[in-house]
Amino acid sequence: MERFFKLKEKGTDVRTEVMAGLTTFMTMAYILAVNPAILGTTGMDSGAVFTATAVASAIASFCMALFANLPFVLSAGMGLNAYFAYTVVAGMGYSWELALTAVFAEGIIFILLSLTNVREAIFNAIPATLKYGVSVGIGLFICFIGLQNAHIAVDSSTLVTIFSFNNSIKNGTFQSEGITVVLALLGILITGYLVIRGVKGNMLIGIFATWLLGIICQIAGLYVPDPDHGFYSLIPSGILSAPASLAPTFLKFDFASAFAHPLDFFSILFAFLFVDVFDTLGTLIGCASKADMLDEDGKLPEIKGALLADSIGTVVGSCLGTSTITTFVESSAGITEGGRSGLTAVVSGIFFLLALFFSPIFLAIPSFATAPALVIVGFLMIQQVVKVQWDDLLEAIPAYVAIFAMPFLYSISEGISLGIISYVILHVAAGKSKEVTPLMYVLAVLFILKYIAL
Repeated sequence: MERFFKLKEKGTDVRTEVMAGLTTFMTMAYILAVNPAILGTTGMDSGAVFTATAVASAIASFCMALFANLPFVLSAGMGLNAYFAYTVVAGMGYSWELALTAVFAEGIIFILLSLTNVREAIFNAIPATLKYGVSVGIGLFICFIGLQNAHIAVDSSTLVTIFSFNNSIKNGTFQSEGITVVLALLGILITGYLVIRGVKGNMLIGIFATWLLGIICQIAGLYVPDPDHGFYSLIPSGILSAPASLAPTFLKFDFASAFAHPLDFFSILFAFLFVDVFDTLGTLIGCASKADMLDEDGKLPEIKGALLADSIGTVVGSCLGTSTITTFVESSAGITEGGRSGLTAVVSGIFFLLALFFSPIFLAIPSFATAPALVIVGFLMIQQVVKVQWDDLLEAIPAYVAIFAMPFLYSISEGISLGIISYVILHVAAGKSKEVTPLMYVLAVLFILKYIAL
């Protein structure tokens, strides 16, 4: 392992990498429950989607270790799975088989783009200050996701507000949602204290501690499971389970419909392509910046292998029966634990495979228990804000645009696109057009056309 993963060179060891891999998996385990639920609305077999998600995540993460030796873990991307189910299938009326075909085609195109260095060139074209802005924006974005998962931040007439404890009290007692919010807030404090004390495995301990408190509340009758409203039992229903068959979704492509409706198929394919390209690039930028993996020119030396792993994961995932596989921003949780090599990705991949046989345990991990880790990881990622050249307004304002766009518009890709557009326009307006690379001009034009056409 030392020779293959170069642990000493990367300043890490086996224990640290194992802890980092487990931590990343724990913060991502929710995808094993959420993805089948989302894709199941299209008519896909939920059991098959669960198996496909776990296997594809493992294979893609193993590829990340093999091709790039980076601590990034992959799974079915949130947002992309919602677009798959709610827009393409439910909204446009296409079959899930056609949507799966578009995902497969997207993966093939991504492999070609990765091998021809197109995606690598895009990554390298983004200025260093803008990359730091992307990292900070992702920190705020992942914090917001954590607050939402814990129901601390909820919908309101002002778009978003804090959870109302008064509305959660009935007959003088807290309802389950109020209990989970309190537990999540306690989890944030527990995890934050562990980080302050420099305790190894602080994120993982925080997750288990919050989950354990939830179990105690359920046993005491304070937390009452209500599956119809999304409150499931915190106590695993068992230990072992047999993996569901992949037969209902394996290689279920519909090329006939794709050729019969080429324009519609292309629009679906383009949407998948755009979101995946820039979500992945944004995640790689953010996580690599947090781990100090970027070189003096702001480049990630192993990025070609990372992008290839992402592409292969998408192809494999579509063949098995799941939506686009992409690098998860939750990888930053493992990086925070000290993960620096592909061994972190391998460990997470192994746990995805183990989840096939221990699904009752992993599916019992509540979102309010993993939310504190996301909130604290967000805090650690926004520390990159000091690297933004705030005294150079021409560089700082586009970075600021990328920072606020990600959490407020709820999209990593939108943050990158608006950051690049503002960067190019401001440099041209300031008479500094020569400082902008040709590829940045191309990207800015493509982003503008995207907003006009979509």
